[in-house]
Amino acid sequence: MKNSKYTREFRDSSVQLVINSDESTAKIAKDLDVNEKTLYNWVREYKKANNIPIMSRGYLTTGNGKNNNKETVEEEAKRLRAENKLLKQERDILKKATAYFAKETL
Repeated sequence: MKNSKYTREFRDSSVQLVINSDESTAKIAKDLDVNEKTLYNWVREYKKANNIPIMSRGYLTTGNGKNNNKETVEEEAKRLRAENKLLKQERDILKKATAYFAKETL
């Protein structure tokens, strides 16, 4: 990876904000003072690394750019299980962080 002026933590939290928000990526990029294309690239890299389908010009694709319109039930179940596992891990991390910071303020 190239030397970046953004930390990995900032990039990851920015990507999570895009994925979990109803706001447009362009608006989030503006709010974070990040180039819009840069944020789009971060999200695309994240989705590719975690095997999450990517919308590209109205077509659902996998990280390798192939159309994924004919996903079988087994493939969908496998993808959803992996995504569910990732979301549970993220939830658990947030729970621990919340407990840590709540304990610190008492």
